[in-house]
Amino acid sequence: MTLSISFEVFPPKSADALEGLRSTIARLSEVEPAFVSVTYGAGGSDRERSFAAIGAVRSAGFDVAGHITCVGQTRAEVDVVIDRYAALGVTRIVALRGDPPEGAGAPYEAHPDGYQHTADLVRSVKQRGGFSVAVSAYPERHPQSPSDDHDLNVLAEKCAAGADKAVTQMFFDNAHYFRFRDRAQSRGINIPIVPGIFPIHSFPAVARFAERCGASIPRRISERFAGHDADAETTHKIATELATEQIAELATNGVGHVHIYTLNRADLAVAVCDQLAPSRTAAA
Repeated sequence: MTLSISFEVFPPKSADALEGLRSTIARLSEVEPAFVSVTYGAGGSDRERSFAAIGAVRSAGFDVAGHITCVGQTRAEVDVVIDRYAALGVTRIVALRGDPPEGAGAPYEAHPDGYQHTADLVRSVKQRGGFSVAVSAYPERHPQSPSDDHDLNVLAEKCAAGADKAVTQMFFDNAHYFRFRDRAQSRGINIPIVPGIFPIHSFPAVARFAERCGASIPRRISERFAGHDADAETTHKIATELATEQIAELATNGVGHVHIYTLNRADLAVAVCDQLAPSRTAAA
């Protein structure tokens, strides 16, 4: 089985940083990704930066997936973004609930005039036509979910609304992914569940982020990084090896596509892909 890879990038924080993103995209192009997804901020200036980033990806000749969230927006405001994506040539959308402005741990409240659930957003996007829709999935449970069954119920609702695939939150132990995939299939959820891979560019930073997201890091991984926090070269080497090993095991067990969260760090993402060659090829 050949393996295809896609990447996630985030918009530049300023107009001046757009050239840096173009350089990141050019570097990622070396491994011919299936597509590149661009994250999204609901605020006005954040939206414009997302549109600019999508334009940069499209200018490089790549298929692009634009993110869209429900949080803090009316249905009309979200629909304007979807129409703008269509005008930019976007054919893939990543439909998400989104986190409150206070952060991932804050209570979520739907906008009274907005999409109340992600499934409602998915349904609306599919009814408009012309888009493939991806949604999120959580191998170790969403931080605000009361149970694993609740997570599966939510995913089933998004699937019933028309989602074409799911992309997982980061995880570092493939057993969590395999268990989740098996449970989803037993519930009749048959859309592809794409593993989201997060190369560890900085163990302290990723460990803090993982804790907030409810993603565990096995001791065998923390021990590999121990004592190397100030050594960028060794950290890069370990991160590359670990992500490569993780993806290779997934591919051996039937996974045909992985999505790499790059944090706009093209060198690390490309190093992982280079180590995976020639076991992979680009595919839509």
